[in-house]
Amino acid sequence: MGNCLQSVGCFTCLPKNTNIRPSFPAVCFVWQIAMIILFGVFIRYDAESDAHWPQYKKSHNITSDSENDFYFRYPSFQDVHVMIFVGFGFLMTFLKRYSFGAVGFNFLIAAFGIQWALLMQGWFHSLDYTDGKIKIGVENLINADFCVAGCLIAYGAVLGKVSPVQLLVMTLFGVTLYAVEEFIIISILHAQDAGGSMIIHTFGAYYGLAISWVLYRPNLDQCKRLQGSVYHSDVFAMVGTLFLWMFWPSFNSATVYHGDGQHRAAINTYLSLAASVLTTMAISSLFQKKGKLDMVHIQNATLAGGVAVGTAAEFMLMPYGSLIVGFFCGIISTLGYIYITPFLEKRLKIQDTCGIHNLHAMPGVIGGIVGAISAAAATEHVYSSEGLINTFQFEGPIQNRVPTVQGGYQAAAMCVALVFGIGGGILVGIILKLPIWGDPADDGCFDDEVYWELPEDEESIPPVLEYNNHMTNKHRDMSQSSFSVEQS
Repeated sequence: MGNCLQSVGCFTCLPKNTNIRPSFPAVCFVWQIAMIILFGVFIRYDAESDAHWPQYKKSHNITSDSENDFYFRYPSFQDVHVMIFVGFGFLMTFLKRYSFGAVGFNFLIAAFGIQWALLMQGWFHSLDYTDGKIKIGVENLINADFCVAGCLIAYGAVLGKVSPVQLLVMTLFGVTLYAVEEFIIISILHAQDAGGSMIIHTFGAYYGLAISWVLYRPNLDQCKRLQGSVYHSDVFAMVGTLFLWMFWPSFNSATVYHGDGQHRAAINTYLSLAASVLTTMAISSLFQKKGKLDMVHIQNATLAGGVAVGTAAEFMLMPYGSLIVGFFCGIISTLGYIYITPFLEKRLKIQDTCGIHNLHAMPGVIGGIVGAISAAAATEHVYSSEGLINTFQFEGPIQNRVPTVQGGYQAAAMCVALVFGIGGGILVGIILKLPIWGDPADDGCFDDEVYWELPEDEESIPPVLEYNNHMTNKHRDMSQSSFSVEQS
């Protein structure tokens, strides 16, 4: 692998050509036409969205249109959709000169990703073998958004350092890997992961981190002046945080079965998120000079509770258990931004622009562990016999599975997510390292001007407002405090 990376890396000495006029439009047109053809061949409406719904109602003794799944799932779909296009997009606008790229390329990834996800997930989960067609409804739209979320998480690791063509390639492979990983975890291992701590967050984070490792730029300090944020860019990023924070209960409960499980998932997420806010602010103040808060921590670590409670969201975690998860994840995520991100860049050569290791990777792994322990500890006394069956879907081929065994399968699912994330990220990173994608030079990273037409009255950034942000170590001068760590 080392020799492979070295041979690919020899191309990096070639001058960068960021003119994507021939390649980017060609990829967009060709891939969109391919989507049209594939949808024409494979995609059809499911029974609840097809015009034959009146006949379906009669044959299944359904008395009201309100029993159509659309009316149960669409509110959650709206919330998840807002998270994907607004929440993730604005969360990444913290860079002083990369707001167009953050929101615009987020839009691009999501728009292409949901189409490819409907096909990939459809072939694995919704294929009608009687006619060879994929039948889609509102739940498929939610799952496609979930798939895209993994790709957007990965985008956070390479934010500002890649071209839109690379992002499309990264999304193509990311959605494919996600669909296979999801099939193994859900359909083969029969693990439960309602909020995607493993399938979405762990996979997406390590997929992005592995790509960032392969695409390491030793001379990235040439654009150091653009790696930070300014006052207004952090305000925009905080808008994304608030959208994500408010709608996360819908994210974790969107595809859970109707009834107590969905209700419980929303409650557990709600409480875990609330707890993570307080501990994030406490640790941020504790480890800063004069107790001031760092907006980087508030934008990100306050969401860690929602990530970590995802796998166990529908389990009988108990309200106090949800608070405990959020309590510790707020601490761990904030300390990650203070100590682990600088370590990853200096020692492991992983340049994590948005700090996805702290918001998604570590909380995702914690969520997988919490899920495995919670599943293994489940009892009939706490769940009831029918509750165990409904929560863990102990029916069909796994009807005789017991909670302790389920806990082992939950742990195995975490390993699958890690393998697909890291292994897939390394392979895709090698592809993206080829000098054909129009990626920016080291001194052109984190700058919208490379790929966007900017307004002529663009304001200059007063130096007094500049400060380092997510991936740069702004804590080197903390050595004078009792909570310092040597960063040199």
